[in-house]
Amino acid sequence: MRLPHGGQVDHHKPLRFTFNGKSYQGLAGDSLASALLANDVHLVGRSFKYHRPRGIVTAGPEEPNALVQVGEDPRTDPNMKATQVELVEGLSARSQNAWPSVEFDIGAVNSLGARLIPAGFYYKAFMWPASAWKAYEHFIRRAAGLGTAPSARDPDRYDKTFAHCDVLVVGAGPAGLAAALAAGRTRARVILAEQDSLLGGALLSASEETIDGRPALDWVRDAQTELAAMPEVRILPRSVVYGAFDHGFYGVMENVTDHLSEAPDHLPRHRLWKLRAKQAVFCTGAIERPMVFADNDRPGIMTASAVQSYLNRYAVKPGRRAVVFTNNDSGYGAALDLTAAGVEVAAVVDLRAAPGGPLTERAEAAGLRILADHAIIGTEGKKRVSKVRVAELSAEGDAVVGAVEEIDCDLLAVSGGWSPTVHLFCHAKGQLVWDAEQACFLPGQAQQPGQRAAGAANGGFGLATC
Repeated sequence: MRLPHGGQVDHHKPLRFTFNGKSYQGLAGDSLASALLANDVHLVGRSFKYHRPRGIVTAGPEEPNALVQVGEDPRTDPNMKATQVELVEGLSARSQNAWPSVEFDIGAVNSLGARLIPAGFYYKAFMWPASAWKAYEHFIRRAAGLGTAPSARDPDRYDKTFAHCDVLVVGAGPAGLAAALAAGRTRARVILAEQDSLLGGALLSASEETIDGRPALDWVRDAQTELAAMPEVRILPRSVVYGAFDHGFYGVMENVTDHLSEAPDHLPRHRLWKLRAKQAVFCTGAIERPMVFADNDRPGIMTASAVQSYLNRYAVKPGRRAVVFTNNDSGYGAALDLTAAGVEVAAVVDLRAAPGGPLTERAEAAGLRILADHAIIGTEGKKRVSKVRVAELSAEGDAVVGAVEEIDCDLLAVSGGWSPTVHLFCHAKGQLVWDAEQACFLPGQAQQPGQRAAGAANGGFGLATC
């Protein structure tokens, strides 16, 4: 459901698109995922083996479920994450791993025989006779849950280029922007690479964050303006730093024209940057962890930070009646934002016996129902979550006690804490250290000189640490 105003979308520029053959309307600035949610489409795919219903879980590149086929042959791409596909006029997408449709998928019959087909069963069941493997393989590959490769020759053009810089900053959230500004003000050659179309990172999804007494997004705009005016600074939006190799060598894939409904003939579709940097700052943020409970994979269950992204960046309400399940203070941010958007928050279920923190205090002051020392032990619903089951935890926290309460909802926001995005640091052979207090791995000793992490990627989960 679309909110009437707000967000980083253009409410005056509607865009038409199709999903599974049905026409919908989104807005400029939407992702495919946010546009689907705005049209109350939550079922977007099916699971690999049992063909269980799958919905949108996140709002970024960590999305595990919403894999779709985008475009038509020969310009078609399989296994695209709906959370990363920018909406353009006339975009066409469809679900994968569902037949004859995602709503009615015959493959779902597999779930009835789940006990008979455990993980890896086909390695034993289809070994004899050996001559029949080719026949088996045909059907196994069709059930693999992946999309379809284009059959015709790729009509697009691709480019490569080389560049050198003093400082490479990966990620343009608050930490990345601060790092780029600091380096740029010394007249160093800086390349700022951001996988998103907009700069700002988590600030794009924040409703009330301030920097230096001003709205955070105002600071982002000023930072971007200052960086763009620096002759030695290059900003690369829609660019993924996919590899950190020896001797300060980095691979960057820039998406040049996929966000355009009609690409100019003189531009390539993608550009590969082969980059040498004397120093690199990894400001890659953090990924919110989900919570583990029975049937936590139903459509309508998503991370709390994703809920905030859809509300505050895309002006979309992902549900009408919500429950929040958390073990930390940040889950309460989603509860407060949902309430502000007019979504009924039925309860905040918190694993902690004594919840605390500034957001928790605000939720208590707002009169939200908080079930401390409780856990969600299961969900119900067919093609979308319809209710959750909640129970009190024992004193040891390893079992549930007392009666089970059922709470009706069509949205469940979960927050299990944060894990720094350390992939590039590890790719460069950097060592990780375990932080018991924050229950996550943090970057430790870098293997290569001149590499460091900052912000949430370094365990600083808050603006004050950027």
